[in-house]
Amino acid sequence: MALSSDPHDQVLANAQKAMKAGSFDEAADLLVGILETEPALQDAYYMAAVCDRYLGRHQAALSKIEKLKAIAPDFGRAFQEEGHLWRKIGNRDKALNAYQRACQYNPALTASWQAQADLCSETGRKDQAEEARAQTNRLNTMPHQLLAITNFIHEGKILKAEQHCRAFMQKHPRNIEGMRLLADIGSRLGANEDADFLLETAIELDPENIQLRLDHIQVLRKRQKFVAALEQARNLLEKDPTSPIFQSHFAIESMQAGEYDTAIAMFDKVLAKLPDDPATLTSRGHALKTYGKTEEAIASYRAAFTRQPDLGDAYYALANLKTHHFTDQELAAMQAQELGSDLSYMSRVHICFALGKAYEDRGDYQQSYHFYARGNELKRIQTRYTSEQMEEELLTQISVCTEELFKIKSHMGCSAPDPIFILGLPRAGSTLIEQILASHSQVDGTLELPNILSLVHRLRGRKQITDPTYYPRILHDIPAEKLSAFGNDYIKSTRIHRQDAPFFTDKMPNNFRHIGLIHMILPNAKIIDARREPMDCCWSGFKQLFAEGQEFTYSLEDMGRYYRAYVALMDHWDRVLPGRVLRVQHEDVLDDLETQVRRILNYCDLPFEQDCIDFHKTSRAVRTASSEQVRQPISKKGMDQWKPFESYLSELKEALGDCLTTYRN
Repeated sequence: MALSSDPHDQVLANAQKAMKAGSFDEAADLLVGILETEPALQDAYYMAAVCDRYLGRHQAALSKIEKLKAIAPDFGRAFQEEGHLWRKIGNRDKALNAYQRACQYNPALTASWQAQADLCSETGRKDQAEEARAQTNRLNTMPHQLLAITNFIHEGKILKAEQHCRAFMQKHPRNIEGMRLLADIGSRLGANEDADFLLETAIELDPENIQLRLDHIQVLRKRQKFVAALEQARNLLEKDPTSPIFQSHFAIESMQAGEYDTAIAMFDKVLAKLPDDPATLTSRGHALKTYGKTEEAIASYRAAFTRQPDLGDAYYALANLKTHHFTDQELAAMQAQELGSDLSYMSRVHICFALGKAYEDRGDYQQSYHFYARGNELKRIQTRYTSEQMEEELLTQISVCTEELFKIKSHMGCSAPDPIFILGLPRAGSTLIEQILASHSQVDGTLELPNILSLVHRLRGRKQITDPTYYPRILHDIPAEKLSAFGNDYIKSTRIHRQDAPFFTDKMPNNFRHIGLIHMILPNAKIIDARREPMDCCWSGFKQLFAEGQEFTYSLEDMGRYYRAYVALMDHWDRVLPGRVLRVQHEDVLDDLETQVRRILNYCDLPFEQDCIDFHKTSRAVRTASSEQVRQPISKKGMDQWKPFESYLSELKEALGDCLTTYRN
């Protein structure tokens, strides 16, 4: 997080100068004034905590550190300062735990690695001490510019990191670590194609660099180039077939590539060597769940948190099955963990969402809402999402993508009719529609494909910061041959996710923001808007902890405003592209499945097949939060789940406004 702009910058600079001179009283006095007016200023709290430690005000320092961690939960220096303080007080265990957390959030903190090495040596933990010392030595030999860039990255100062990294690479164009860091920055900014190219180049220059290949696997997975990621993982495994780390990566990438038997077998190999490894047990559970082996998945998740009681990921994975009900013992274990002060931040988030589900199943809606709200607030702190920015983006689509534009660009693009886009809001029934269509003999069900969003990122380019409306304005200037090329590239790049059917689904919900672009590059593609009653849809989104990309779900007000903006944009597409989009209301599917199935198939120019009615019998991997639900016959159990929580949802209702009654218009 960047320092606040003036007038605070100068005060912080003066306080820092006083601290360097050893005048901690003077610095503390300067910082008091800032914290009175800006109580959420990260850097001021950090510096004030350091001053208190040097002045021997240990309790005051601890209090500031706790506030700092609440403001910036993944700020590594906060945990490093906590480690320094506990070490000064004489509590080695708490100090070591804090230093470990510091390096987890920011692996460039040399002082924390050195402190871990010292503390582990003092307590006879030789292997841990050697590992920490190796990390210290690695950082000490790194060019100071790259160390600074690494710190910027892990403190969320991504644009500053990019500026410094590009300057460094201009002087050192073949520096491997510089290329790796620039790829990391690009990936964090959504430029995964650039990151992919950088890492490929770096690997060519240094093919034995393991970290490059591990980073490349992550980027390839983000691009959903699962076969390529699997090849990289196989390359590592061939270097050392007995390595549990390489076996685990190979298992994960096999799972992503749809090779579930291979993935599960490889996870079992890891567990033969490391039978109590909670991360492997959890990953194995994910593979089993996606493969439809629910009972085995539950057993694997339970084994994971039995071995590591604070493993929030495993608890939430059980909750995310939607069909699992926690036992009294599991509920008590989660409660105990949530009350503890040493629980990691994301484990606390996971357990809060899991407790929300557990209490909801028991009918204790007050406790349920408390934990759902707490989990969402913890996640919201980590995001930079604002409703204002999103509303401006969607209004720009409305102002730029006019009927006149589409008349000018008609008869352009790639003529392939293959894609069926299913879009809208998350938790609106898109997985059900996809499962219905994927049950048809002429349709391949795929994933939430990132290809359209990647194209948008390419069109925005570097101007996304300096000229945020450059896309979609650029749509007016794209020539016909370029639109055709974009469409052809989409068909080619998505081929990897298909089997042999002539049509395929793409259920990335956020594509609703880019229907204009989709229409221009793929004029014969089908587009289905999956819509759900607003209170049910928004409440279901608020209860769901998404992996990434749905930051608006962590606030009831943001949820309501996003739904309203979505409806307004979809109304616009209906006006300027009449008949282009089929709207499927989730409640209508639940009320009369066969009529809606026939309507969907008719729109897609597909003959009726009974298998689409019997969608729950379809055997395929489903990777969304609704995976267990779409393996069951149609049910109305998900309707009106918000009503027991109605007394807590006034903010949502207010944000939705007239959409509460006009959402079907």
